[in-house]
Amino acid sequence: MKVFLREKKISKGRKSLYLDFYPPIVHPETGKPTRREFLNLFIYEKPKGENEREHNKETKIIGENVKAKRQLEIQAGNYGFFDKTKSKSDFIKYFKDQAENRKTSKGNYDNWLSTYNYLKAFTKGRCLMEDVTDKFCNDFREYLLSTPIKKTKSERKLSQNAAHSYFNKFRAAINQAFNEKLIQENPLKGVRAIKAGETHREYLTLEELNLLAKSECDPPVLKRLALFSALTGLRWSDITSLTWGQVQYSKSDGYLLQFTQKKTKGVEYNPISDQAAQLLGPPGETNEKVFPGLDYSAWLLSKLKLWVLGAGIKKKITFHCFRHTYATLQLTNGTDIYTVSKMLGHKNLKTTQIYAKIVDAKKRQAANNIKIEL
Repeated sequence: MKVFLREKKISKGRKSLYLDFYPPIVHPETGKPTRREFLNLFIYEKPKGENEREHNKETKIIGENVKAKRQLEIQAGNYGFFDKTKSKSDFIKYFKDQAENRKTSKGNYDNWLSTYNYLKAFTKGRCLMEDVTDKFCNDFREYLLSTPIKKTKSERKLSQNAAHSYFNKFRAAINQAFNEKLIQENPLKGVRAIKAGETHREYLTLEELNLLAKSECDPPVLKRLALFSALTGLRWSDITSLTWGQVQYSKSDGYLLQFTQKKTKGVEYNPISDQAAQLLGPPGETNEKVFPGLDYSAWLLSKLKLWVLGAGIKKKITFHCFRHTYATLQLTNGTDIYTVSKMLGHKNLKTTQIYAKIVDAKKRQAANNIKIEL
């Protein structure tokens, strides 16, 4: 039995990726012999620009991974068979186990746990794998969009972005269960995702950054960390975990950071400016932290607030705003969005496009700054 990754021309100058089995196999969804499994992946037939070439490259890697997985399943004699006893297993417990697997990433784990609590309330704690149908998925979608926020006495509903985030976790668990053959047919086909709402991302202007650079801050390491984020775009979690062993220097390339993102687990190789390198301070031992002694706390947030107010800035600034500042200033100064996306470590260019909207708004504002009497 052989598995081949093949391409088929479709509309709009694209090609669909599919697996070709020889000889035919029994497909797990239809129960009929087949030679093809379409992967719902496409590539551009004639890629235009770096974004489309990168899309083709990454999509083909995904296709090759699925092909390798199918080959192993066939060799193990598993593909094409569905154990119906698995449909009687507990979906709620399965979801809780999926949540527990995310414990190493606090923010992500908290979102999974919140989703679990809403799912448990929706199902009253009882739901088998066979109960997870398209109707079930649509009903839970509507539940998230209409239910009041848990642990509050008000009738205020979940925000659009909270519902969006929780439903994405729900979808991820179902897709995983389907991949593990715990669910015979994927019930998410035809189930619409919950769109993310527009969010306001606060940022600092270059003038405001200069005001902060000239203002006193207690503790001083807080000032170094915040300005370092504005000059590199790194998250709080990545900066506070940065060690001297992850800082590299060469005469030809200057300073470079090699680290694994806490949030996405992606390995990054980011060059930093000479000015950002000055904020690193005196070098330490390989395992020593570059910005030691900082824990995210209410005390530290109050210190940040005092520093910002002391500089005469009235905006509500959090640590993450310095990352927003980096992205906005880079795009404002003409850095292409693909480069900014890579520097921020975004997996999807759409995430970076949020900052492009901010820049467009600034352009519209600037266009109206000059008025003459006609």
